[in-house]
Amino acid sequence: MRLIPGALSDLFAQASSSGKITLADRYGLMAALLEESLTDEERDSLERLLRAFRRGRMKVVDEISTLE
Repeated sequence: MRLIPGALSDLFAQASSSGKITLADRYGLMAALLEESLTDEERDSLERLLRAFRRGRMKVVDEISTLE
């Protein structure tokens, strides 16, 4: 399995701007965590997302998407 190129950086940008991690984001994060060949940039983005969540800068919502 391989993530779509740029998917993790797009997820990071969307979650960072909205301050929310949606249901779709969570599935994307699960896929990223299972990915065995993440680039250093992808791994850094994932770690920043998780750190922001732990520090309370992001909240988990039960929405499918933050797009209207």
